[in-house]
Amino acid sequence: MSTEKENHELLIHVACAGINHHDASVEELEAFRFADEKAFLEDAKAVFKGVILLQTCNRIEIFIHGTAQELERYLHSIGKTGFWTLSGREALNHLLRLASGMDSMIIGEDQILGQLRKALALAQETGTSSQITDLCINRAVHTGIEVRIQTNINNGAVSIGSAAVQLAEELIGTLEGKRITVVGVGEMGKLVAQALAAKNLIGIYVTNRTFETAKTLAEEIGGKAVLMDRLYDYIALSDVVISCTGAPHYVIHKDKLEEALNKHIWPLEEGRKPVILIDIAQPRDIEESIAGISCVKLFTIDDLRIISEKNLDMRKHEAELAERFILEEEKKFITELNRTASSEYLAQLHTWADSIRIRERDKALSRLSNADDKTKEVFNDFSKVLVKKLLTDLTFAIRGCAEQADTGTAESLVLAVTKGEIKGDINGNIGIKGK
Repeated sequence: MSTEKENHELLIHVACAGINHHDASVEELEAFRFADEKAFLEDAKAVFKGVILLQTCNRIEIFIHGTAQELERYLHSIGKTGFWTLSGREALNHLLRLASGMDSMIIGEDQILGQLRKALALAQETGTSSQITDLCINRAVHTGIEVRIQTNINNGAVSIGSAAVQLAEELIGTLEGKRITVVGVGEMGKLVAQALAAKNLIGIYVTNRTFETAKTLAEEIGGKAVLMDRLYDYIALSDVVISCTGAPHYVIHKDKLEEALNKHIWPLEEGRKPVILIDIAQPRDIEESIAGISCVKLFTIDDLRIISEKNLDMRKHEAELAERFILEEEKKFITELNRTASSEYLAQLHTWADSIRIRERDKALSRLSNADDKTKEVFNDFSKVLVKKLLTDLTFAIRGCAEQADTGTAESLVLAVTKGEIKGDINGNIGIKGK
């Protein structure tokens, strides 16, 4: 194939679908989320050759080895709506941009790399990954790492966790002399706590379902670990609460919070102490009705967009460099995937050649009635090497066809050798390179 467009066509069917912070609210993300990731993967593996599920606080996306039409039909069949789908090159480009932090709410953030690795590990554990999905995720992670090395896209980049801290700072002017409670000490909770440790706070209170885990993090940042049954008391004492657990249910409820706030009215205050609650969990940790409490201001991931926009403005030049790098990586990626598409043709060729090899080897050995095991081994090894040498250039030619998305010529070459059939004109289309 001769044109640039043709050279970068994709032979393998890959697709993705989902919703994310670009097009979905917190409520829509919650509704689309798969509560049992393993159960979803187990069910989906009967439909697709390979499937990966990525769920973070602001995106739910499914990557498959298959077609976009198959993915769309399947998601509709299990009651999912309101999602977008991408296929082929568009799906690959999205995956590379995603791993590079270019599609994140906070441009350049690094957490997505670990999230992709975790999604792949779960698929492998569940038996739903394939050679193609493995290659896609691993290549995307590699590209994400390289983008960060080649550009400054993540220089000083904030995570969702530290963006929540930045939002708190903008809302109350300064965090100096304030008290903040962090609910949840998973990956996001640690990022929040680390960002807070750099501020001149009176107190950082850390709470978690497992107290020992909270205690470990509190010691690292110079904070105080709090038992979960004291959560509401410490919320009432705090100026800001940032909640980011992985719980499948609400952690902070309106009735209990209102009761705690009424108990902790400060002597010099005319009313209840104001408190800012920032919920960056998915699904949400904080009951929406809490926003109705007069002294409470409730914010969610949706409110972090203002931080995201500022972050993008600071990184526009680096983002342009990253996009150019991603386009080059996409071309290499397509070539690599297309090379795997040659496997079917090569399997036909080598199966044909091996059947002839075995037949002729056995004929030769039958003429040596007294051949010992050593002689038989030599004949077998010789026949394998001979076939491999004879097919080397043809193998390279077929792979070259696949890399250029020229399946017609690849098929014609195999048929010409194995069946003596000439389909179309293959003369001049392939330059067979000698080793």
